[in-house]
Amino acid sequence: MKSTANFIKGYGKVNPIEDEEEEAAAVSASASASASALASHQLSKKNTFRKRSITLLLLLFPTLLIGATIAAFIIHNSSTTKSPYSRPSLTDSTRSVCSVTQYPESCFTSISSSLSSLKNNSSNPELIFTLSLRVAAEELANISSLPKRLISESNETRSVSALTDCVSLFDDALSQLNNSVAAYVGVGEKVLTEEKTRDLNAWISSAMTDQDTCLEGLEEMGSKVVDEVRTKVEKSKEYMSNSLAILANIHSLLVKFGLTMH
Repeated sequence: MKSTANFIKGYGKVNPIEDEEEEAAAVSASASASASALASHQLSKKNTFRKRSITLLLLLFPTLLIGATIAAFIIHNSSTTKSPYSRPSLTDSTRSVCSVTQYPESCFTSISSSLSSLKNNSSNPELIFTLSLRVAAEELANISSLPKRLISESNETRSVSALTDCVSLFDDALSQLNNSVAAYVGVGEKVLTEEKTRDLNAWISSAMTDQDTCLEGLEEMGSKVVDEVRTKVEKSKEYMSNSLAILANIHSLLVKFGLTMH
């Protein structure tokens, strides 16, 4: 009877090993569920972050593209833009202008004494040309009386005839140069235009032709004074040649000095 009672008491007890296994299985299942939920949450966060990143890049792309284009444009301009023109000294400017002539040293020497007359110490090629023109006109004026003086000293009929022609030729040459100088209102004013450039070229060339015609007439007549006249007019012809050369190159000179024709 006692054993039967013991059996009945032990019938309702749970096996400790089985109980532990069930608890372990439950914990494992719970952990797996938690890990799966965490992984799913992290994946969702990654997808959301990726979507936001892509959206942000799409929104910023036009701005970045415009910025890159502007930067490239600025870099290109900075590499191709010429450096600002640096104004040389008046002496250097005059030498630079005279370098285009056949007689550069004669050009510079004849002009240098008049450089102080330029307003504001200007190195404008137009004004340097004006000085060369004034110098040529002054030199021609100095020798304009030469034919008359030689006529008064000569006893040769042929020389007197040729020198008489030279008087009118020299007068005409001086008139041509005076017209050239008058084309300017005054030293220091920029009034050189395409039309005046053509007129100046014609007047100066005509003045040089007058001197050449005088010399040719004296040679044809066999005049003994032809060498003296040639020597006297040599400097005048050089000065006029200088003015013509500067005028012929005035466009390139203006560009070199960062200027333009008016």
